[in-house]
Amino acid sequence: MTEKIFKTESGSIHYWINTKAENSKLQLVFLPGLTADHRLFDKQIEFFKNRYPVFVWDAPAHAASWPFKMNFSLKQKAQWLDEILKQNKFDNPVIIGQSMGGYVGQMYAELFPQKLKGFVSVDSAPLQRKYMTAIEIWLLKRMEGVYLHYPWKSLLKQGSNGVSTTEYGRKLMLDFMMTYDGDQKRYASLAGHGYKILAEAIEENLPYEIKCPAMLICGTKDHAGSCIRYNKAWHKKTGIPLHWIKDAGHNSNTDKPEEINQLILSFLETLV
Repeated sequence: MTEKIFKTESGSIHYWINTKAENSKLQLVFLPGLTADHRLFDKQIEFFKNRYPVFVWDAPAHAASWPFKMNFSLKQKAQWLDEILKQNKFDNPVIIGQSMGGYVGQMYAELFPQKLKGFVSVDSAPLQRKYMTAIEIWLLKRMEGVYLHYPWKSLLKQGSNGVSTTEYGRKLMLDFMMTYDGDQKRYASLAGHGYKILAEAIEENLPYEIKCPAMLICGTKDHAGSCIRYNKAWHKKTGIPLHWIKDAGHNSNTDKPEEINQLILSFLETLV
């Protein structure tokens, strides 16, 4: 994997990419969730990097992609992503987005429906307004203060234990959070801004229709928000196949990487 930098007016985005692979007809774009970084997909990158061209980033304002002005929208994130993919000739992208990464993927599908060749949601949820209550959107806009005043040690414990059911997954999330150790204000700002732009994207009430082949993945022990409820409704309303990952948490790709790698591989083979 080669680390590269994409400069924007708000800051520089760091990403890692490998363009040489057995099958170059599709390119895999891995998008980590809020406050996580590119390491979230280590097990997937390791598995796929010789099979398909692969990309993963530290999302704007995350980890190495800092300093970064918190003045961007979810739409801008998807537009920056498209510019990076064009620069690297990722012309047939398949987006695999975990949590917030799944929302970025849906925004990309809204803006560039003709480009996206496949979409995999990992413990994410639909962007369409009809799935979310008014109180949920109201709360999303007010999360920065919660994270700012929550005791840091408790936040570290709950943040890492709450998203994973395995030692590997919990340790990885703790490592992500320790990036912001000693600067809780930055962590709160990062999380708060992420939830805010998510709420604003939902309120735009765009179609957010997935027109390419898609697959939903969700851990049976995913207790982040109402992820399980959202995925059940998403599957029921759209017919998009939904795969439950037994005993996995919100970061199911770190809890059951082998199972998820095989699901993604099978999905890709249907596209090829």
